[in-house]
Amino acid sequence: MIQPKLSAFDLTMIVVSLVIGIGIFRTPAIVAQSAGDPTIFFGAWLTGGLVSLFGALTFAEIGSRRPVAGGFYKLISEAFHPVFAFMLNWVIVLTYGAGNVGVALIGAEYINPLLPASLQGPTGIRATVIITVLLFYGINLLGIRSGARTQNLLSGLKIGMMGLLCLGAFAATTVSETPTLTHVASPGTAFFASLIAVFYTYGGYQQVLNFGADVKNPHRNTPRGVIGGMLLVMALYLTLNYAYVRQLGFLQLPNSKLVAADLARALTGDVGYRLFSVAIFVSVLGYLNASLLSLPRVYYAMADDGILPPIFKRVNERTQTQEFALTFLVVVMLLSLFFLGTFEKIVSYVMSIDTVALASAAATLFVFRRRARSGDTYTGYRVWLYPILPALFIGFLLVVSANVIITDPGPAAVGWGLFASGFPLYYLLKRVF
Repeated sequence: MIQPKLSAFDLTMIVVSLVIGIGIFRTPAIVAQSAGDPTIFFGAWLTGGLVSLFGALTFAEIGSRRPVAGGFYKLISEAFHPVFAFMLNWVIVLTYGAGNVGVALIGAEYINPLLPASLQGPTGIRATVIITVLLFYGINLLGIRSGARTQNLLSGLKIGMMGLLCLGAFAATTVSETPTLTHVASPGTAFFASLIAVFYTYGGYQQVLNFGADVKNPHRNTPRGVIGGMLLVMALYLTLNYAYVRQLGFLQLPNSKLVAADLARALTGDVGYRLFSVAIFVSVLGYLNASLLSLPRVYYAMADDGILPPIFKRVNERTQTQEFALTFLVVVMLLSLFFLGTFEKIVSYVMSIDTVALASAAATLFVFRRRARSGDTYTGYRVWLYPILPALFIGFLLVVSANVIITDPGPAAVGWGLFASGFPLYYLLKRVF
């Protein structure tokens, strides 16, 4: 039985690290390439932030109404159908495992030039990822409180590091716009193409639904943690993107692979470049740790529904850790290390299904409110301007999902193929377990 251990502050720090992985240190270059214009670039980041805030408000009520373990699976299953919930989460389990390793690879690229010459290059990068994953596997085996304390420390370091980078928004401008950027897409096409990477960078907060049974006083602490975390993330993202453009120049952004380290070099020289390369790697550590805290709870919910073997539901009474589920996730991540493509392809691969899963999870609020219409005794947080904000959030997500399919059909086809394969797999697993 899972016992609540997490406070509102713990949840806020988890939200920050689930959202701020490596995306903000890499995707601005992708967004700039898609946008082709500073107005479209900043418009995409502001729109993505506002829509994600609408989502955070929606999930704050859902998490407060239904505080259950593995909520991202359990609530979709309860509101719609277990088969549909399994098909979505089956893909998420695979893509998030791969996505976590993709994030770790980018973090290792930042720190790799600082390692001894014998450890530099592709082999050193992979070795760094393996050591990092195994280290946090060990920390989380010690218990959810150990993982949460580690999370608070890493999130605090991450916020401090991003705050220092944000100073670039106020420093003197030294950039000279010399390169040229060619862009033939219409403003509307460019805007929606930019939103793909923007939504990827803002994503992750939905995983807090998986901690429903872990949060103390969820009616009060879940809304505080989710909303507070997303407001902080949005402020950091907008300020940091302004700093990127101010110090590096918009036309140079698409050519900057390690944009945050380049910003640090522009502000403080080579010493700052090295320092912030380490700090960005710390940000990656926070994201990995948060994922290792969250994803096993999805396995818990699936095992609770009899789709996965009961061993996935087993919780250590002392540490509150699902030792087998955590081990399984780490094995999936390490295997994914040898089958990943580029970071850009990972974005399309994850987003093709993730946006639909997000929209489906948000839509559960309409179902739960309708079912509770007669004699609703719920007295906790309610999303503002219901049903307008949840409907806007869902609508934007579906537009982004369609745009992923149009702009990068290859990875999207893989994601939807996995989604379809979940239908027969569900009934097979149901029969076996």
